[in-house]
Amino acid sequence: MSETLELTWEEIKNFPAGSYRLIDIRSAFDTAYGMIPGAVNIPREKLEETWEELPADRKMILYCTRGIFSKECAGELRENGGEQFYSLAGGYHGWLVTEMNAEEEKAGGINGENAPSTAVKSAGKKEEPDACQKDDKEVADDSEHGQRGERKSNGRSQKALDVEKSIRKRFHKELFSRFAKAIREYELVRENDKIAVCISGGKDSMLMAKLFQELQRHHKFPFELVFLCMDPGYSELNRKVIENNARLLEVPITFFESSIFEAVYDIEKSPCYLCARMRRGYLYSKAKELGCNKIALGHHYDDVIETILMGMLYGGQVQTMMPKLHSTNFEGMELIRPLYLIREDDIKHWRDYNGLQFIQCACRFTDSCTTCRPDGTGYSKRQEVKQLIAEMKKTNPFVESNIFKSVENVNLNTVIAYKEQGVRHHFLDEYDRNDMCRGAEENPGSQSG
Repeated sequence: MSETLELTWEEIKNFPAGSYRLIDIRSAFDTAYGMIPGAVNIPREKLEETWEELPADRKMILYCTRGIFSKECAGELRENGGEQFYSLAGGYHGWLVTEMNAEEEKAGGINGENAPSTAVKSAGKKEEPDACQKDDKEVADDSEHGQRGERKSNGRSQKALDVEKSIRKRFHKELFSRFAKAIREYELVRENDKIAVCISGGKDSMLMAKLFQELQRHHKFPFELVFLCMDPGYSELNRKVIENNARLLEVPITFFESSIFEAVYDIEKSPCYLCARMRRGYLYSKAKELGCNKIALGHHYDDVIETILMGMLYGGQVQTMMPKLHSTNFEGMELIRPLYLIREDDIKHWRDYNGLQFIQCACRFTDSCTTCRPDGTGYSKRQEVKQLIAEMKKTNPFVESNIFKSVENVNLNTVIAYKEQGVRHHFLDEYDRNDMCRGAEENPGSQSG
């Protein structure tokens, strides 16, 4: 092997334009969470079959999540004669770290007035809307987005200003209007609520945070926000990504720690379900401690329809992910889902338009790059259902809205059995009595003397 197998991002940036190609070998599902700009997606199994079709006169630089499997793949291709293949050291995460470090240097680091506090920040301050209106006027004529990490003279992040502007203008219909509609239609926010906006670090929860900030600037009644992030055992990188995005987007996050990842790591049966349940319990508890009466989670429209199908196909039941719920274990607490009517593709478009990078699932099952495996390790039932819906949509463009509407149009007269408040009801329970009632209605004088 004449040259080194791994290349750093700093080395790649110095290569002449057109002398290399970045290839993301992760699955299409994983790349949907974010890719290096300019990269193309060729899943590993496909690359191993078609690599000879790629140009031999340019460097083909592979990457996965952490560079583990891309290095392995590049090595195998080299052994088979593909001398043009390399691997990006550290993978997607390595690139992200390099970019974040560059942003911090450009912004002068996180210090002084330029950094949003990570302590609990009370919402609804009168000076916030005025400050935002001033910033909008300053950037109204901007035709290009500011660079990540760049700050205006008043200390506000240019990236935050651009993101806020995109929500008001470019994505108003797809994002803010649907967000406001869900809040109005399902009565998710009421006067004097104190809402814990739960931040996982992904695209959905960070968008939800920005939408809540926008809503608060135009609210017709007072309510408070706490941006709450539980660290269940994040790697140093994932914690840094969340903190960096919070700084760029000016979301004042309150962090608290738990050891959930350690608790579920050795669980073989349904670790993801157990993890989700435990996380919700910790979030409820901390939110209540901070004086909140609601927690907001970032589940969107696609999560809802996938949950409906998963319940039918894998659980043998008809149910949905509700837009709001009363907590059964924390008295006085509610769970709300304000992204209920927002499509995931629109969230991705917003993310990519603004050049944002977020973490995927940060648990130890996926954090070690196992999602890159061509044998499907880490492949979930939700991913299967997501692909199933995509296939059905090819022949029926209305399939997604029909799935969503199916739980709004349930006719109990055509259901064999159902549960209400934990009590099972069967159609035979009332079958004969209903027939007698119908007979009486049809022959009202039959029982008269």
